[in-house]
Amino acid sequence: MAPVSASAFEYAPAPESRSVVDIAPSYGLFIDGEFTDATGGKVFKTVSPSTEEVLSEVAEASEEDVDRAVKAARKAFEKWSALPGAERAKYLFRIARIIQERSRELAVLETLDNGKPIKETRDADLPLVAAHFFYYAGWADKLDHAGFGASPRPLGVAGQVIPWNFPLLMLAWKIAPALATGNTVVLKPAETTPLSALFFADICRQAGLPKGVVNIVTGDGRPGAALVAHPDVNKVAFTGSTAVGKAIARTVAGTRKKLTLELGGKGANIVFDDAPIDQAVEGIVNGIFFNQGQVCCAGSRLIVQESIQDELLDALKRRLSTLRLGDPLDKNTDIGAINSAEQLARITALADAGEAEGAERWSPACELPDAGYWFAPTLFTNVTQAHTIAREEIFGPVLSVLSFRTPDEAVAKANNTQYGLSAGIWSEKGSRILAVASKLRAGVVWSNTFNKFDPTSPFGGYKESGFGREGGRHGLEAYLDV
Repeated sequence: MAPVSASAFEYAPAPESRSVVDIAPSYGLFIDGEFTDATGGKVFKTVSPSTEEVLSEVAEASEEDVDRAVKAARKAFEKWSALPGAERAKYLFRIARIIQERSRELAVLETLDNGKPIKETRDADLPLVAAHFFYYAGWADKLDHAGFGASPRPLGVAGQVIPWNFPLLMLAWKIAPALATGNTVVLKPAETTPLSALFFADICRQAGLPKGVVNIVTGDGRPGAALVAHPDVNKVAFTGSTAVGKAIARTVAGTRKKLTLELGGKGANIVFDDAPIDQAVEGIVNGIFFNQGQVCCAGSRLIVQESIQDELLDALKRRLSTLRLGDPLDKNTDIGAINSAEQLARITALADAGEAEGAERWSPACELPDAGYWFAPTLFTNVTQAHTIAREEIFGPVLSVLSFRTPDEAVAKANNTQYGLSAGIWSEKGSRILAVASKLRAGVVWSNTFNKFDPTSPFGGYKESGFGREGGRHGLEAYLDV
């Protein structure tokens, strides 16, 4: 993205080397500690969103493959669950250290397969991945003291389905607590981003993890559906769209399976008139343009006090004009590629609907690359709560701006959504932040910041954003018979 000011600082490209990661031409399923071909031999291609280059061919799991993986996990469960917690912790610590040692390789891999900027995978995703394994390794021998009663027991086999926006981080959110509590795992990564999960399978072997404790089955939604429906799966964990979450809930209903769902969001970022404007602008940018807005808890609705709306929007537009869009492997890049052609089409359609419904659309001067899937950072003003862009999750770099006059109006607008995952409040008054936060129906409320995560803190939502919590001590409960 070209800066609009003649005095703006110019950058030379600073590309990260692709040579640090060796991507094989094809990958099989990871079942019972070994890579294996899919039954029937079906494969699919995984593509780099920034170039549309085919990175590798990956096995397409069938129902029989899912059944093999579940049986391997069930067989491994007996010995894994019987290990003392301190012994399980050793494996998790080993995995965490290997992730740290291979973090540069994994960051480049994630950027290639997902499209997000290298500075995000390097500085946010990978440190958090390692931190989750370190954190839950610490819990493995302390489960008696976690507040869930004496000698809480693991559930058995956990079937886990993860999305494409944070492939390796969502894997860590799910696998780390499952292993710490003594469960075994069958994980299905997203079809468009399977590579980091398959590299993690290699890390499991490198760490000496017993065979069958972690199994990876790849493919489209069909192996995921087969995993959720499998009668020998005791726990289902899903992160993804609300529509798929509802289908999973219907499948699991009437069974004894434990279920957690982390679904969509339409987060409100509320800015009061006493907020530090420059700090708020950075928080707004991080809230909606981090990972190209492909974040379930993105601050996609900016709710700003009317008296400072013009000042804030002027500052925000100046800031957006300095963002750099382009090669995700360039360390200067702020905005990477949209994950897939399908997701780009959805973002484009919803943004066009916003314009057609009368909202005012603005994007900074921006030249999009010829190859790949790209969408310029976009700002909508003159938005009402009836607009599609204010109600539906766009899952892209699109911000809708609404205004308010009183705190009660801000709360009413923030809560006027089917979702309830996240919110942010910007004010210098701690009493105001606490008063407003207590009225927001959101699982996570950030104060004078946005999109900050920590493995010790629980994360999850209300309403159509799902139920259950991941992270922190709370994240253990979903994998224990309590």
